[in-house]
Amino acid sequence: MRLLGMLPSAGYTLMGKNTRLVFEAGWVRERDSIFSRPSPPFASALTMLDTFTVLYALVPLGSVLYLLQWLRSLKYKATPTIGPSAPLLSYWGAARFLYDAKSVLEEGYATHGTKPFKVATFREWHYVVSTPQHIDELRRAPDDVMSFTEAAIDEFNFEYSLGMRDVRSDFHAGVIRTTLTRNLATLSTDIYDEVKSAFADVIPATNDWTMVPAYSSMTQIVARISTRVFVGLPLCRNPEFLDLSIKYTMNVVTTGLILGLFPDFLKPFVNPMVNTVTKLIDRAEHLLAPQIEERRKCMEEFGDDWAHKPNDMLQWIMEAAVNELPEEQTNRALAVRILVIGFAALHSSSMSFTYALYYLAANPQYILPLRQEVETILSDHGWSKASLQKMRRVDSFLKESQRLTGFNFCLMTHKVLQDFTFSDGTFVPKGDHICTGTPMTHHKEEYYAHPREFDPWRFSDMRDETGEGVKHQMVNTTADYLPFGLGRHACPGRFFAVNELKSMLAHVAVTYDVALEKPGQMPAPEIFGSLITPHRTAKVMFRRRQ
Repeated sequence: MRLLGMLPSAGYTLMGKNTRLVFEAGWVRERDSIFSRPSPPFASALTMLDTFTVLYALVPLGSVLYLLQWLRSLKYKATPTIGPSAPLLSYWGAARFLYDAKSVLEEGYATHGTKPFKVATFREWHYVVSTPQHIDELRRAPDDVMSFTEAAIDEFNFEYSLGMRDVRSDFHAGVIRTTLTRNLATLSTDIYDEVKSAFADVIPATNDWTMVPAYSSMTQIVARISTRVFVGLPLCRNPEFLDLSIKYTMNVVTTGLILGLFPDFLKPFVNPMVNTVTKLIDRAEHLLAPQIEERRKCMEEFGDDWAHKPNDMLQWIMEAAVNELPEEQTNRALAVRILVIGFAALHSSSMSFTYALYYLAANPQYILPLRQEVETILSDHGWSKASLQKMRRVDSFLKESQRLTGFNFCLMTHKVLQDFTFSDGTFVPKGDHICTGTPMTHHKEEYYAHPREFDPWRFSDMRDETGEGVKHQMVNTTADYLPFGLGRHACPGRFFAVNELKSMLAHVAVTYDVALEKPGQMPAPEIFGSLITPHRTAKVMFRRRQ
């Protein structure tokens, strides 16, 4: 594993101008404290040291360290590298990956085809695989050998950014995978009720065009819908709770990315300067405590069932926490757990729908086919989970927008916990990361015709042609469609997320006309490293459907 900051020069090189100056200032202060005011026993000795003698000593020492790093890397030299692979010089490749990850991955795929290659990051090497065989081996690797969770903790520095007591405690994932998914049919009416209410509040339908900041507006709406399922009425419409839920999500992401620029030993010191999560958790605990206390009292008095028992995430988590450590049952721990679940839902769904909205506004000719499908199904079957499943064009539109853009150029990223060798002999050392990427999956011509073009009915046409209704649904995970991951670590909340997104798009189609301020000019996504987010300030025009 490549350690950031092993040598002072490496640490200074990576930080950027302002941070480097802080480091240099710290070094100068330390140097001055040693040399300017030496204690008497050392004073005469220090004055005898010649500056050039010290420099001559450092050169061979640095050479030895460089050689040791080089020898250590020989074990995995067989895997080709995009950019320099030598110690220290590889940071040049890491800088390029930070600023242009897409072209680095495309270059690797164009140069090496189906063969694995590696790219440098400031923290570790990323090994990139592309064949179905490699992806399947990645999927099947045991968790104690390769870990999706540990990779996510590394990427977003969750040990600091989430504010959780134990970031590896994920009993809520089982609740999402089972209880939430089983209740989607029951909750579909509540979800659509909140969809209508949230859109009416955030984007009132008027006869005149209204300019709306797309990303922030969709974030507010997704927050409303998600918290309706997570904590129910009336808290899901409480402005303070919605505000802190959104700020918590943004804080986790920004804090994680900022801390990623620093070596591990500095993160405990930098975190308090950039992280506001503690105050947000305090506010969440204050707002949730009355509900938690009332529910806990009913659970103690009535057991598993009582009149008007809530059917929401908070209740399911409280019931599941009974089997966990006492520390997981406190009001604060439950509040943090709800915020963490909200972070996962809000971060991904708001971006997904913003992408879809940009594509729809840039191509308003597609709104009529969507509208016709939705209105036909609703007139025949009414609003229900089953009705949503029949909306093939709505599903296809969302899936295609996510395929073409997505959240990350790197997909299925895992951290290697034990040295691992693929069946073709590719060796990946402990501590590094393995992933596949969009150029060799979502944008691959072998999988998709004209993969760089937006084809809204791509997947609905596949379902019609093949007769395989389930295979090409958005919730289904395959080796050529990986936004939700694959295998046992596929996103447990994807069924809820897709229902939410389809409900939103169906409502937009039957309620509004949409357009871009500059017709046909799709807002470019914003990119940081391998992460992709929708344009944060672009605006979309809405009006009541004509």
